[in-house]
Amino acid sequence: MRVLVADRLDEAAVARLRAAGLDVVERTGLKEAELIEALQSCEGILIRGATRVTAGVLRGSPSLRVVVRAGTGLDNVDLQAARERGVTVANTPAANAIAVAELVFGLTLALERHLTAAAGDLRRGHWEKTKYLGRELAGRTLGLLGFGRIGREVALRARAFAMEVIACDPLLPQWPAGYEWVQPVTFEELLAGADVLSLHVPLTPETRGRVGARELALMRSDAILVNCARGGVVDEAALLTALTGGALRGAALDVFATEPPGEHPLLALPNVIATPHLGASTAEAQRRAGLEAAEIAIAELAKPAP
Repeated sequence: MRVLVADRLDEAAVARLRAAGLDVVERTGLKEAELIEALQSCEGILIRGATRVTAGVLRGSPSLRVVVRAGTGLDNVDLQAARERGVTVANTPAANAIAVAELVFGLTLALERHLTAAAGDLRRGHWEKTKYLGRELAGRTLGLLGFGRIGREVALRARAFAMEVIACDPLLPQWPAGYEWVQPVTFEELLAGADVLSLHVPLTPETRGRVGARELALMRSDAILVNCARGGVVDEAALLTALTGGALRGAALDVFATEPPGEHPLLALPNVIATPHLGASTAEAQRRAGLEAAEIAIAELAKPAP
């Protein structure tokens, strides 16, 4: 059986696929027509976030049986078209949880302690010790929109910072055991109660634009927003208005609705710190995600074809 690795995977994951007897083709950066051509003799495809498995790709790849994303979220796969074709779609949501959770605090601390600006001044020879008055996290309230694997990892680290933690996740069938110290709240209570609001929901039709002008108006003007989930969850025009108008103190962003964002007005604001979608970009997370994706593909392709 042949599988296409359409985005760069950890070498250990590619080696695992080959060790299982699969014929692995590595071709990255493919557009739709090129992807369809490459998939003509493939029964599986492994992707990350760059490759888009559209309805056209699925219709044009008759031998395709399984799509596995090494990472969190499936917004780059047409799930409805996959269901209609009978193609199995899977991802590795647990593999990136630690990496994303650590970045949440990296960005939060960088924003609250002005680390980027202060480091830049020092490199230019300016010792601005009194210019950058920061804020501590201890004693403040972290609000989590989404309390799945990543949200829980963030909560554990917030506890180490002596923060209070509140969370909203209406999709949870029951509150997870061991997290009784995290207070479940409604969405409106989350917005009103958070000093730091961190987003951890996938991008779906229901969550697109979930944090917009109305929601930002419910937040404290002294609060900050952290988004290491998906850019489309936030209405960026509304966020720009809130940040420039004093309705929100700051934002830390790892994701944008369009990536790369180009000369986005949010990037020009002094109360915004942003990174180029680095949430899963650790060596450890990439290896975990790649190996988990490889094991899923191997198991699925070992099943008899329908």
